[in-house]
Amino acid sequence: MNIRQAKDYIKNSVNLYLKKDEFGAYRVPVVRQRPIFLLGAPGIGKTAIMEQIAQEMGIALVAYSMTHHTRQSALGLPFITEKTYGGEKFSVSEYTMSEIIASVYDTMEESGIKEGILFLDEINCVSETLAPSMLQFLQYKVFGRHKVPEGWVIVTAGNPPEYNKSVREFDVVTMDRLKVLEVEPDYRIWKEYARGRGLHNAIINYLELKKDHFYCMEMTVKGRSYVTARGWEDLSEILFLYEEEQLPVDETLVGQYLRNEKVVKEFTAYYDLYQKYKKDYHIAEILSGNASVQAIVRAREAAFDERLSLLGMLLDKVQADMKEVMERGAYLTELKNSLKAVGTVCGEGSFVEQALTGLENQAEAKRKLIEKMRSANSLSDVELKRHRRVIQFLEEKRKELYVSGLTRGEEAYGHLKENYTALVTRMKQRTGEVQEELRALFAFVEEAFAEEDMGGNELLILMTELTVNDASARFIAAFGSEDYSRHKDEMMLSERGEDIKSQIAELKL
Repeated sequence: MNIRQAKDYIKNSVNLYLKKDEFGAYRVPVVRQRPIFLLGAPGIGKTAIMEQIAQEMGIALVAYSMTHHTRQSALGLPFITEKTYGGEKFSVSEYTMSEIIASVYDTMEESGIKEGILFLDEINCVSETLAPSMLQFLQYKVFGRHKVPEGWVIVTAGNPPEYNKSVREFDVVTMDRLKVLEVEPDYRIWKEYARGRGLHNAIINYLELKKDHFYCMEMTVKGRSYVTARGWEDLSEILFLYEEEQLPVDETLVGQYLRNEKVVKEFTAYYDLYQKYKKDYHIAEILSGNASVQAIVRAREAAFDERLSLLGMLLDKVQADMKEVMERGAYLTELKNSLKAVGTVCGEGSFVEQALTGLENQAEAKRKLIEKMRSANSLSDVELKRHRRVIQFLEEKRKELYVSGLTRGEEAYGHLKENYTALVTRMKQRTGEVQEELRALFAFVEEAFAEEDMGGNELLILMTELTVNDASARFIAAFGSEDYSRHKDEMMLSERGEDIKSQIAELKL
């Protein structure tokens, strides 16, 4: 299965394991809650999907790599205590709480979240001294003498032996206590993730042309050669920074992330070409509706790989702007709720000090929420950014009110409402600008590739990308697009026409 299918399966399993009966007891007893074992090549996103599941389900996540654990750190250290049996005192060996179990309790205490996932990575690489204890853990959720708290689901992961020399193959007795999910790299699924994360468009465009370069692992005379999804994502981060600092991107840099000579050479060459396309086509002009005749003619006469790169650059800009609008909308909704809470203390007869206190209380509540979600590892980057923007607004307006000279609470609240209304107005303007960009994008594709049945393959790619990308799909659903709706209807009619033709052909008339 691919990583998205694995994510859905794990999410469903966690939901079922956390299902309770009418008395509040878990429907599936702990001993029957088989841990899930994700078995797949390194760097395909096993850890990333665990974070996504925790964030989406609102539960906690504690993650550990088992490679560095000894028997003592995993099971606890022995100590001597005294106990009385039959009136006589005896020295007895006890064990401290496992570091892993203690982390679960720490997370529960800090976050207040009592249910979660305990994710143990590289579980098939445990030391020889720890291996015998894993059988007990996998069935009874016990490390040493201490149990994993109820409400915590065990998910494990590991690499197949061909990828890791430290792997110890599990015997049948161990495997019979696990739900095994074998995960394979899948570029199509990773591409959706990459678009959502805003990975560098040069990487996505390159992999559209060279899908077999997405993930490869082979042995050469120089040693193991490999390219992983993790490598592409890390390379994306550094490319953005290099471009900000205007540093040259060469094979030496790319080779630090992609350990395959052929892929390094070809991607570096493509990246240089991509930068040239970016300068030659003037993306901003096209999306402002002022595409030059030269750009249209060049696009029409270009080879398919150049067209694909151009379309990718245009989509990258438009979808990034759509994502920014949707995130701004979510921020304004959250900010509105905070300001409403401030408004409850700014009624008639109130003073500005009450407004100041209300703003500080709301900002502090957001800070506590961030810390709570962080301690549970259930805070996404998007959520963190949104909460911080709310805090920033509240703190800035508190400072403004403090020196404003206003004395009444209702005056202070009126000032806050004016500022909020200005933000809403700006968002509406920005939404209109992005709608115009989308309209210009469709117009360019239709004009540049008009001879190919209103855009041909390019239009199909455009429609597909707008449909499967989360940000663009939500933007179009919220604000609409006449061009998108028109072409969607045309394509449905075209598909229906092809179906009718094939049915007629089958009748052999």
